[in-house]
Amino acid sequence: MAGSSFFALLDDIAALLDDISLMSKVAAKKTASVLSDDLAVNAEQVTGMRADRELPVVWAVFKGSLLNKAILVPCALLLNAFAPWSVKWLLMAGGIYLCYEGFEAIKEKLQRGGEEAEAREAKAVPKTPEALAAYEKRKVKGAIRTDFILSAEITVITLNVVAAAPLMQQIVTLIVISIAMTAGVYGAVAGIVRMDDVGFKLQKAKNTLLKKIGGALVASAPVLMKALSWIGTVAMFLVGGTFVAEGIQPIEHFLETLVGDLGGWAVVAKMFAYGVIGAIAGMIAAVGVGAVSKVVGTARKEEPAK
Repeated sequence: MAGSSFFALLDDIAALLDDISLMSKVAAKKTASVLSDDLAVNAEQVTGMRADRELPVVWAVFKGSLLNKAILVPCALLLNAFAPWSVKWLLMAGGIYLCYEGFEAIKEKLQRGGEEAEAREAKAVPKTPEALAAYEKRKVKGAIRTDFILSAEITVITLNVVAAAPLMQQIVTLIVISIAMTAGVYGAVAGIVRMDDVGFKLQKAKNTLLKKIGGALVASAPVLMKALSWIGTVAMFLVGGTFVAEGIQPIEHFLETLVGDLGGWAVVAKMFAYGVIGAIAGMIAAVGVGAVSKVVGTARKEEPAK
């Protein structure tokens, strides 16, 4: 009797693991579209550090990302159970924040030019050890803050896949996807920021092919770093615009109707539309923040001195 109960338990565990594996595969496919945006944004956030501090910064942001997901997973489960309507509004708020950050980044890039840009970049990175430590801390905090929004999207997409499953399967699947996606993204980020070092090592190899590969990596590293700055910014508009559009049903239905007859180009057209919506949302948010800052600043000036 005890033996049959034991084997029945093993069957239940095996079935549970099969279900979790299946749901994890589905969730991974659903969230794969987010990874390119996540990778570009986070790689752009951690670039610009000293070579010997790049990997420690990536490691710090990786740990912060895991902490983000440790907060988001239980919060998502609770909200889904008790206030599922609030998830949409929270995602929209996060999306608007991403659009605002993207708009500010674009504005800053467009305001730069020539020697002025080089001077600003030179001043941007401090020289003293204390100032460098503070600069690094700010960069890490900014990257973790941005990661929080992107991690929220991954968590919600995964939750939608497992929403009808038993609670234990929801929890395990969310944990598996969170760890796998975080390791994948920041492993790739670490590879990107150290690509030039790998290239230099390959150039010292005796094999001709390896030397050519090393030379190509060294030559492409600075180009990729500059490109990531723009790709990461555009990704903010795409992700943020997606949150905003999907949160407002009339806009989402309009986009579905608009791109419905485009066949294979529908996905591209929809992503372009999300980017436009993100840029508009970012501009509106920036105008709103500027107006509020101006009102607050005026009010403070008018306050009588104590």
